[in-house]
Amino acid sequence: MSQKRHIEPLLWSLFGAGGTTIAFFFPAVILVILAVSLGVIPDDALSYERMSDFFLNNLVGQLLLLVALVPSYWACIHRIYHGLHDLGFHPGGGLKVLLYGATLVLSVVTVVLVLF
Repeated sequence: MSQKRHIEPLLWSLFGAGGTTIAFFFPAVILVILAVSLGVIPDDALSYERMSDFFLNNLVGQLLLLVALVPSYWACIHRIYHGLHDLGFHPGGGLKVLLYGATLVLSVVTVVLVLF
């Protein structure tokens, strides 16, 4: 039995978190958009000023934005990387480091931009 530690369980857990986020948040966003389009929710309730104030100046809104975005990045890149394998492309470890490293940088930049 190999005693070598792997990062795959961490990447799959991030993928799971992102998939769950996508499954819960984005259908809710679609429902809200439909509700506004059908007039159930007034147009001014979701105005740019109100939404930007909530998501950028309110800690709860900032955390919601981070929960919606950052795990989604990891789910998307993990799906893309393993989708390449499914299509018959077997990129080496260099591309894996590049993709996941870029996702890590994107995640950190998102956290910094949203919180500061």
